[in-house]
Amino acid sequence: MAMPRNLCVVLLDSLNRHMLGSYGGHEFDTPNLDRFAAERATRFTNHVTGSLPCMPARHDILTGSLDFLWRPWGSIELWEKPITRALAEAGVTTMMVTDHPHLFETGGENYHTDFQAWDYVRGHEGDPWRTYSDPSWVGAPAMPARTGGWWFERTIGFDGLTRAYDKSRTFFREEADYPGPRTMTEAARFLREATPHHDRWFMFVDEFDPHEPFDTPAPWAGRYQDDPWDDEVIIWPPYADGAISAGRLSETEGRHIRANYGSKLSMIDHWFGRVLDEFDARDLWDDTALIVCTDHGHYLGEVRNDRDIWGKPSVPQYEPLGHIPLMIHWPGVDGGATCDALTTGVDLFATIADVFDVSVDNVTHGRSMAPLLDGSADSIRDWAIGGVFGKWVQVTDGRHKYARSAVGDNFPLSMWSNRWSTMPLHVAGMVGLPDPDDRAWLDHMPGSTIPVIRQPFQPGDMLPFWAGGANVDEHHLFDLSVDPDEQENRVGDRAEAEMIDLLRTALEEVSAPDDQFARLGLR
Repeated sequence: MAMPRNLCVVLLDSLNRHMLGSYGGHEFDTPNLDRFAAERATRFTNHVTGSLPCMPARHDILTGSLDFLWRPWGSIELWEKPITRALAEAGVTTMMVTDHPHLFETGGENYHTDFQAWDYVRGHEGDPWRTYSDPSWVGAPAMPARTGGWWFERTIGFDGLTRAYDKSRTFFREEADYPGPRTMTEAARFLREATPHHDRWFMFVDEFDPHEPFDTPAPWAGRYQDDPWDDEVIIWPPYADGAISAGRLSETEGRHIRANYGSKLSMIDHWFGRVLDEFDARDLWDDTALIVCTDHGHYLGEVRNDRDIWGKPSVPQYEPLGHIPLMIHWPGVDGGATCDALTTGVDLFATIADVFDVSVDNVTHGRSMAPLLDGSADSIRDWAIGGVFGKWVQVTDGRHKYARSAVGDNFPLSMWSNRWSTMPLHVAGMVGLPDPDDRAWLDHMPGSTIPVIRQPFQPGDMLPFWAGGANVDEHHLFDLSVDPDEQENRVGDRAEAEMIDLLRTALEEVSAPDDQFARLGLR
């Protein structure tokens, strides 16, 4: 079977697999994603997260290498060659269409630079698009909503958190003005107007919906609201491990937030239909692969350890967040198929590289999914690992999932980087990343001769934002074949020893730093 000539990736941030109709969800309407899965795509049933959260997951896709074992959220490093640079060298036209604000701030500032062209749609989440609220705003189409700091004011009395979107939303006058609809409109425009001018092309649509804020106009707003709601709309969900169970969030508020996610999901599904329409109109299905994926899910009150979980707090990657959807249209393959092989984010990089017959010199960790799609293989990997820097490290074989925490304390822990950037917090007095100090020395990354700053941390140090509050001596083991909702922690069973061996094997195969083996108690 011939490789596709072109490739389009549509990444929908925080897309919950279990809420899509094509994956058995019944709570919210997703007719276009469901149509794509049924008529055009192969639906992958065992796709899992790797590096987390948002920017680390994109690093997996665009550079092909897991980075969470070496550093937190950050930029593309000197020793890495993104897929876009390799494609440019091969004469492939590359285009990014996005409303994802983290791509244009410190910590994500160089992921777009190797695309031949990029279109940044302004106004989503933390994007500092406007300095004031439009005084002519009268509550339509954006309804009055609680501001971005409401949860912190309620729980810790902190009122210093501001969200740029609270100003941006007052400038929207109709549904088509919202960032998600504008992004999909521009992606459809590229398919319609630009692709006829290019011999081979790659488009990456990095759409931040259905990520919060869960803000939608009519007819989506309130679409799934069953309870009476007379308060301001809650568009900013809490990030909490135990909100309702701790009495900090009412059950009515919880249902309201979940319903608002559903509204955002259905709205972006509707606009994703514009992309499908252009594939139909231009007969792109014959020579163009279309990949629909996400970076991670989003907890919306699912219960683990008798606590309701919201957002992306400091917990392991349970199924709602870590078991993610992946649907791929592959020219010559009938739609409606399923693939049960284990796959993860870095495999997307390897697949893109395979389609365009390009390679990079730096170490990568992915395996092409093309053999799964053309039927020449039924498996490409025996394990997948993932996690957040300084937190649990997880491994799965497709049946068992093992999340191992640090043992004793969270040290030794080191960070490797030459860019030294991470997500800005936009909160006065809070620093997301400490500067390197005189304990740092020059080291090397696996397979690289470029010197890199290695900063060791020790107890008492301020850690990078994502590593803070790490749990220790708290391992989790689940047999997903009989316990898909992860209610029975099987740590201590015979299977734990097998999964520890598998985790050790996986870490050795990716040349993980010695610090990780030590902090996890594997040495």
